[in-house]
Amino acid sequence: MKKLAFRSRRAYLSILELDHLKSPIESHGSIHFIGVGGIGMSALAMILASKGLKISGSDKKRNSPIVKKLIENGVKIFKEQKATNISEITQEKESKPLIVTSSAIQDSNLELAAAQAAQLEICHRSDLLAALVNQQPSIAIAGTHGKTTTSTILATLMAIANQDPTAVVGGIIPYYKSNFNVGKGKFLIAEADESDGTLVKLNANIGLITNLELEHVDHYSNLQELIKTVKSFQTGCKNFIANYDCTNIRENIEADSWFSINEYKGVDFAAIPNHIDGNKTIATIYENEKIIKKVTIPLSGYHNLSNTIAAISICRLANISYKDIFKAIPSIMPPSRRFQYRGNWNQRLIFDDYAHHPSEIKASIELARLILKSGNTKLPIKPARILVIFQPHRYSRTKIFLEEFAYTLSKADEIILAPIYSAGEQNIYNINSYEISKKILTIQHNSLVSVAENKIELMSLIKEKSKPKDLLIAMGAGDINDIWESLNNQYSQDSLKSNVPA
Repeated sequence: MKKLAFRSRRAYLSILELDHLKSPIESHGSIHFIGVGGIGMSALAMILASKGLKISGSDKKRNSPIVKKLIENGVKIFKEQKATNISEITQEKESKPLIVTSSAIQDSNLELAAAQAAQLEICHRSDLLAALVNQQPSIAIAGTHGKTTTSTILATLMAIANQDPTAVVGGIIPYYKSNFNVGKGKFLIAEADESDGTLVKLNANIGLITNLELEHVDHYSNLQELIKTVKSFQTGCKNFIANYDCTNIRENIEADSWFSINEYKGVDFAAIPNHIDGNKTIATIYENEKIIKKVTIPLSGYHNLSNTIAAISICRLANISYKDIFKAIPSIMPPSRRFQYRGNWNQRLIFDDYAHHPSEIKASIELARLILKSGNTKLPIKPARILVIFQPHRYSRTKIFLEEFAYTLSKADEIILAPIYSAGEQNIYNINSYEISKKILTIQHNSLVSVAENKIELMSLIKEKSKPKDLLIAMGAGDINDIWESLNNQYSQDSLKSNVPA
């Protein structure tokens, strides 16, 4: 474990010299985003629009809240991704537009093909993010799990501490009610995406990694490839913070600072849990092995405690006082779709969760089980059973993690499996949700597990299999969250409420 003098690390922000990279937008009068409604693309589009740039984009989900917000802020939206969009924007503008794409856009995309034929400059969304990151003191948060939550907690702490950061996050930050913020403060917070390796473009002043497991198996063949990418990302950061509790990090990364929820000796920042129930966490905060204070954090689960101390450690390296940090802690909330309470449907408690990796599923089910066991919760009903509705994400991930999916899902009281969300992949793996079901039954012979062929059947199964006092968790990174509106419209006698009970 690499240890540096703490005082010298704390002072680095006041003496650093920023590396300014030439922005890819400097020579363009306008910017066009293919697939602008994505959570990462829309944040960049909004930030650039707020800076007075002329922004346009295409997205099939014209009625989504994100796209509606883009329209309200003057972004021109094309409702289809077709070749004529390119000819229209090139005719309108005095200079050639810059075209922005993402890893989700396939080479066969008609709009992308038209931009290439028109010989327009095309850049990846990561190039725009890198341009923003390298123009001001920046914080980049990476990790297999928890980076969106950690970024959200950090943005909230900094906002309440009067830092007014700019933020580009892969989820809706409750404090801002948005996935971005255009701040006037000196810091920029960016979620660093390892899914396609583009995080290596970011030269952040502070980099942090929450944890490290094999993921994004469509891009990485093995864990060593992912570790190599993270090390390259670390090289570009002036100061690097890492999770001491993660064995894969501890054995492969030499961090400048470490945080932990298990140990306070030998680490820089620690939050040792004293009590966790379904409503809150009480933990003792340590810095350099010295007790700072016992605090109450309005989040439950060990994973959220780890995300919180990660955010606190960044605040401390950014010279934010504990007085300001502790003032802000009662206001922290997780981002959208992270064990998000959606409402009470026919005496069933509805939760929406982005979990799509076995470790994430495990953490969500453990949190639900904690709610059941502790009974200390703000929910209107004391739940008695956990029903997971899981939508596997990508054929490649389902194939690689088939055993792990089955094992973690078997910890629920009942499971309903939706069809695999392809995310643009072809099913060359000969895999489907029935394979998960079979594996679950080999692990737990008495498991209650059903498989839906489509969304209509999925909603019917939810109505048939669920019981009053069930805690229902819709899990997946695809469109599984869309079923609740349809389910409510067709079957519910009570309206789903979007707010968490007071």
